[in-house]
Amino acid sequence: MRANKDINSNEIARLAGVSRSTVSRVINNYPNVPPETREKVMKIIEQYNYFPNISAQVLAGKRAKSIGVFLVARGQFSSDILTNLLITSVIEGASDCGYYAVTNIIRNIKDPESIKIVKEMFFQRRIDGGIFIGTNNHEPLIEELIAEGFVVGVVDQDLPGRSEPNRVVFNVANEEGSVQAVDYLVSLNHRNIGIINGEMNRYAGPSKFQGFIKGMKKHHLTVHNNWILPGDFTTEGGYHAAQTLLKKSKQLPTALFAANDSTAFGAMKAFEEHGINIPEDLSIIGFDDHTLSRYIKPALTTIRVDFAQMMQDLSKKLIEVIESEAKNPFTKVKVTTQLLVRDSCKPISDTQ
Repeated sequence: MRANKDINSNEIARLAGVSRSTVSRVINNYPNVPPETREKVMKIIEQYNYFPNISAQVLAGKRAKSIGVFLVARGQFSSDILTNLLITSVIEGASDCGYYAVTNIIRNIKDPESIKIVKEMFFQRRIDGGIFIGTNNHEPLIEELIAEGFVVGVVDQDLPGRSEPNRVVFNVANEEGSVQAVDYLVSLNHRNIGIINGEMNRYAGPSKFQGFIKGMKKHHLTVHNNWILPGDFTTEGGYHAAQTLLKKSKQLPTALFAANDSTAFGAMKAFEEHGINIPEDLSIIGFDDHTLSRYIKPALTTIRVDFAQMMQDLSKKLIEVIESEAKNPFTKVKVTTQLLVRDSCKPISDTQ
């Protein structure tokens, strides 16, 4: 049954034979309403499929029972399974708490019109808080919203000294996971190891690189500058990084650590085009455990992150902070990683 747009709370009160304030108390589940009165009002509401005016509720200080999900994405994301998993997991977590999730794609977070749209959602109270995915480590828009008292969740951020109770941060254990990757390659007797980095303005980029350096130092291995390749966490970035390596380096590493699986996919494509076989000629390990990683040929060895659970937990924690009115301490959670061994890495002999 469709909602009756012509009926309002005054009409509901008239039909139920009660005051408008009584209808309001029923809608907002106030305890001081006699059961028989509540039942009578709810029967009329259900009969006419009436929904209260959310804007009026917000003006009266009620929550919108919605959170925003803001994805910073320059290119197309609709076909990216991992991105869709992140968004779906937030929606599921919010739904479990009785909240809706409103999604918004930000193509350019520096664009004034994009900033205006995001701010309006917060300041007009259309959402009670928001989660940002894919932003720079320090993002002025996020800092402004937090300073205004809005509850904001961020995926991957490290800003020492910023510990406001309305800031919720979930970080992947990027450094530890990168050390895991190097440890595994060394266990296969690799000594000449390179890296395709991620975007270095984001927290995940430098933290993974620091983990790579830490892992190399742990095993007393030389870090070759010409095997440190720039990337941006995309398949295209991985492809171009591998092409650059093939053009400029006279000697290839025996193994590469890619900052994420999408980067590894692109690199593998470039190596295939140049007749370099994975893992016979070069081993490669990724990070994230993208849904496609187990299905490509060869299946990608990777450092797994349980993104579905992470995003559900983040949305639930955000709502917990919203409902506590940011009275809880600052929330910062580190999500652990796990090595998944598949087919894209192989041991090498001491002579290689």
